[in-house]
Amino acid sequence: MGGSAAIRIRVTGGVLLVAHLAVVAWLMLRPLDVPWVMPPNLRPLAGIRSDLALGWPGAARPLCEGLALLAPLGVLLPAAHGRIVVSPLASLIRTAAAGALLSLGIALLQTGVPGRVVDVDSVLLNTAGVVLAHLAFVPAGRAWLRGQQAREPGAAGQVVTVQEELSQGRTPTIPRVGIAP
Repeated sequence: MGGSAAIRIRVTGGVLLVAHLAVVAWLMLRPLDVPWVMPPNLRPLAGIRSDLALGWPGAARPLCEGLALLAPLGVLLPAAHGRIVVSPLASLIRTAAAGALLSLGIALLQTGVPGRVVDVDSVLLNTAGVVLAHLAFVPAGRAWLRGQQAREPGAAGQVVTVQEELSQGRTPTIPRVGIAP
């Protein structure tokens, strides 16, 4: 991949990342006009269990919303990073940590927004969504990009000749100027 292709991937990933985070901030940090508010959920998996107690049709929507909210970060963060040759485990850990920290930051910012409460399960679901999206798309995408890189001229095993510059003659000198001692 030439420099321009890597730059295009980084710029596109960065622009889409900023756009997605703006939409998430708008969705999650705007005040809700509600007559009453549920208490905060600080017990891990308690909200997921209560959703599952409603049955699969009732639980599917809140669980899918939690998984899908930050899932695009699983692809956009590595795209904004722009490297195609990187350790898959390190990339997954970096992306999961960034997704967890962003989700935690959103949850903490929601404490100051009227009508919003902290839910630890949303942090868990958002992080799981980031990890699942990363595992589903990033390794295959990087393998495809590495295949594209191998097919380009000048890649490993292919020889590209560059024409030498022709000599333009002797460098001119001024005989009156002496050399300093």
